[in-house]
Amino acid sequence: MKDYKRFDHALEVSEWMTGRRLFTFTTEDAAVRLELIHRVRGLEEAENYFNKLSVKLKTKYTYGAILNGCVREKSVQKAEAVMQEMREWGMTTSSFPYNILIILYSKTGDLDKIPPLVKEMEKNGIDRDKYTLRNLVVASVAASDIFGVERILKLAEENPELGLDWKLYAMAADAYLKIGSIDTALTMLMKLEKWMAFRKKKTVFNFLLSLYAKTGNKHELYRIWNLYKPSSESMETSYRCMINSLTKLDDIEGAERIFEEWESQCTTMYDFRVLNGLLVAYCNRGLLEKAEAAIEKAVQGRTPYASTWHLMAKGYAEHDQIPKAVEMLKRAVNVGRGWKPDPILVNTCLEYLEGQGDTEEMKEFIRVLHSITSLQFLPSLSSMSCTGSGKAKANTKRPYISPETITCTKKCKTSGATQYGVLATSISFILNEEDNEDDPSTMLLESLQSETFSNEENHVLTATAAY
Repeated sequence: MKDYKRFDHALEVSEWMTGRRLFTFTTEDAAVRLELIHRVRGLEEAENYFNKLSVKLKTKYTYGAILNGCVREKSVQKAEAVMQEMREWGMTTSSFPYNILIILYSKTGDLDKIPPLVKEMEKNGIDRDKYTLRNLVVASVAASDIFGVERILKLAEENPELGLDWKLYAMAADAYLKIGSIDTALTMLMKLEKWMAFRKKKTVFNFLLSLYAKTGNKHELYRIWNLYKPSSESMETSYRCMINSLTKLDDIEGAERIFEEWESQCTTMYDFRVLNGLLVAYCNRGLLEKAEAAIEKAVQGRTPYASTWHLMAKGYAEHDQIPKAVEMLKRAVNVGRGWKPDPILVNTCLEYLEGQGDTEEMKEFIRVLHSITSLQFLPSLSSMSCTGSGKAKANTKRPYISPETITCTKKCKTSGATQYGVLATSISFILNEEDNEDDPSTMLLESLQSETFSNEENHVLTATAAY
């Protein structure tokens, strides 16, 4: 369940099993519990749990887990305090704690603290690994230190045992693109292409598409596509990435051709996320009639994903067609499938209904939103009621409000959507999550920077962590 990000359920199961003494509770189990508590209840609760652990359970695994939590919260002071304790207990014998501190300092801008960490690793005889190199590239990019990127690449190429891989080239190419050095970026992409041609990895192919789109070189983008486009067995992600890459280059006709090519080969499962990429492009450009025609054709004999209707709802709302947005949002809710609604869109629809004085329609809309509480999209929406005036209000018992929810509420308020801020407060979701899901190319490069964190976290939360 943790791997599928069902942290609430995973924590419940973990606590239930421990309460019934169904297994021997190990330090690795405690580390997993720490991560789950942090994700569900926050860092403070995780710290309380850690402090109550027995000395036997306070090992490199649990220390690593609480250090992870501090890094996720970008709490430099707490992370450094944990790191110091790890030093004192002799738990800094691997690259793991150093690697994630490098991530932390890159995110917080404390770049001057990274060189001393690297020197400490060298002094203690701790070998750098591929995660160290990737994190140092991230830090160099954050510091606009292109020479630093070049030094790390040279080091990796001269010492392949350190973990030279395609991801370093991808990160370097992205770094050059950020400073406008297109020619050097293309050189990195050629190296990346050679790596992919040898290993034929689909993930590398998708990165290439995304990066070539960033260069603005449509010719090279098509060249890569025609050379390496996937077979019919596993093609959805690559087609999505190509469609999104073309729309970023404003090549809508090209994106339509790629979509039609995919659709002609789609004989079994129809992945609506491929269509979603085209719908986003249409909606962003106000081509709502094209979007309507595309979705009308696609739904014949099929059930669209909730995200498909939600994209249409946002498109209509952005072009002041709120009645249609309300209808699309209702359809999205009725489909379900793990989808989470955008509170700003919900507020927009509610404000429109209130302005129309349509109390019954407003009640119906809130009732539809209530219908998905079992799927935990709106965990505390059940605390809402609709008065005769048509205004939503909270019951006297205040529900638990997660940090993500508070962030969303602030966004609603700053956007002017204050009338139903309390409704937005009841919606627990991570902003833009759905868009990221439907737009793989926008997340590819960001995933490189976060992947190290995730992989290192997995190392420390399992018995396979190499210390």
